[in-house]
Parts: sequence; structure tokens; C-alpha cells
Amino acid sequence: MAPTITPCLWFDTQAEEAAELYTSIFPNSRIVQRVANTKATPSPDVEVLVVVFELDGQRFVGLNGGPLFTFNEAISLQIECETQEEVDAYWARLTDGGEEGPCGWLKDRFGLSWQVTPRRLTELTGDEDPEVARRATEAMMTMKKIDIAAIEQAAAGAAA
Repeated sequence: MAPTITPCLWFDTQAEEAAELYTSIFPNSRIVQRVANTKATPSPDVEVLVVVFELDGQRFVGLNGGPLFTFNEAISLQIECETQEEVDAYWARLTDGGEEGPCGWLKDRFGLSWQVTPRRLTELTGDEDPEVARRATEAMMTMKKIDIAAIEQAAAGAAA
């Protein structure tokens, strides 16, 4: 049997709050388990030490580990979207209390980085025609939230 790989996200004290937010945003998501804090940890003031949750079937562990470590852009969670409506919805929910970044990246209110990536963007930036890929990439580089129609227009050679 192959091993299971589960990302563990280190929060200061907000693991339960984060898991509740994330499971409210993504379909087919749930909190699986809450592990009480024994108080013999670096975060003695939190009631819950660990939260196990699933986002559309992908399991995560949220750990209230205290302020020793914080998130940075060296790791991000990528959301592949089919439509602009999906991009807009995920972007709005995850930037609420967070901050927008370049090229479809954002940080949520907990400092975790996300990439809200339309499948069409990936197709166009990886197009066989290097000019199409270049134009799509150049357009993406000017954006925060990705605009699929604008990327398609740029890839086709239309003036922005």
C-alpha cells in the first residue's frame, strides 16, 4: 500500500478557524477531527491543538503550533478553475481579510498563499506557438486576479 501524503499547515492559534473557513469555501469539504490540546505544548492557550480537514477530498492537518513559524510564498495551494465565475468566487472569499498578489496569487487572512489559476491560463501560457504563450504570459504578468477573457484576447494578439 502506498503511503498517504498529507500537508500539515502550521498556524499560531487559528487552525480551527482556518479549517472552518476553508471547508465553507470548497465543495465536498469537511472537518474530520479535532484533537484537544493537552496544554503540554508550545500553544497552551488554545483548546484545539490539531484539526484534520478535507478540501474536496484532499486531507490537510492544521496545527496550532504557536508563533515560531509563519507562512511565506515558498509554498502555496493552487486552485484550478474552469470559469471566470469560479476564479471570482475563490478570489473574493480568500482575499477577504487577506491581500491580493501578482499573477493570480493571494494571501488569505491567515497568511497562507494561494494561486487561483484558470485552466485556460495554463493552456495558453503552455501553447505550442511560442508567440501565443509569450503574449498570454505577458498579459498575466500585469494582473492580480486573472481575467480569462483578457488573457485570451492577448494570446490572440488583440491589443489590451
